[in-house]
Amino acid sequence: MPDHCHVLVEVGATVPLSTLVARAKAKSARCVGRVRGGLGRIWQRGYHDHAVRREKDLVDFARYVVANPLRAGLVRRLGDYPYWNAIWFGGQR
Repeated sequence: MPDHCHVLVEVGATVPLSTLVARAKAKSARCVGRVRGGLGRIWQRGYHDHAVRREKDLVDFARYVVANPLRAGLVRRLGDYPYWNAIWFGGQR
């Protein structure tokens, strides 16, 4: 997505979600800064999260994430998205 991202991550007991998000934002901002010449901020403060408690909900969330480019009009069909062929669409989990 050009203006946001969705990520599914399994959080363990050792590193809190807030730390994982901060690390991901910092690392990606450094990479983008190198390419763009350090121009401006790329992330807004904070983030939104949803706890997934049931396996069926996990599959639904994963399908939502993978189909997002289709809904946004970035591809004409799901198969045009390079990451469409995830286990979430093959029923293997």
